Amino acid sequence: MKKSIFILASLIAMIFVNVELSAQTATASATANSSARIVSPLELIKEVDLAFGNIAAGPSAGTVTIATDGSRTGNGGITLIAAGNSNSAATFVVVGYPNATFTIDIPVSTTIEYNGNQMVVDNYVSDLGASSVLDGIGEATLNVGATLNVASNQQSGLYTGTFDVIVAYN
Repeated sequence: MKKSIFILASLIAMIFVNVELSAQTATASATANSSARIVSPLELIKEVDLAFGNIAAGPSAGTVTIATDGSRTGNGGITLIAAGNSNSAATFVVVGYPNATFTIDIPVSTTIEYNGNQMVVDNYVSDLGASSVLDGIGEATLNVGATLNVASNQQSGLYTGTFDVIVAYN
């Protein structure tokens, strides 16, 4: 009988050991670091305004175009006046995280006004295209040109207005 009890006890022990071994699983764990770098937002600093210079309107409409390098051309019924002229492309400095890419958003068209009279400015163009990259110190120079549409016999005066340029990290 002692043998029977010993065998029975051994069987019961084996069942519990087997159940315990079956319940264990092979697992592994590891720890990883996490991090984030918060960088300064992009800054856009205007250095030079967009200026179409001195223009004489004629009996027919015309256009004045300022290229991104600041050069000026005229077409149609206008005359570009050199005396006292100061034409320029708009110039901005973009400042941000070094070597970061960014997008550039310029308007499709805007208006400038004098004494209730308006002229449309359109065909805005950026010398950096629609996107660019900041240099190793986190800067880029952005030049913007556009075309001014002058009506026939446009009233004389200093026409002014504004336009927005938006830059954003990619």
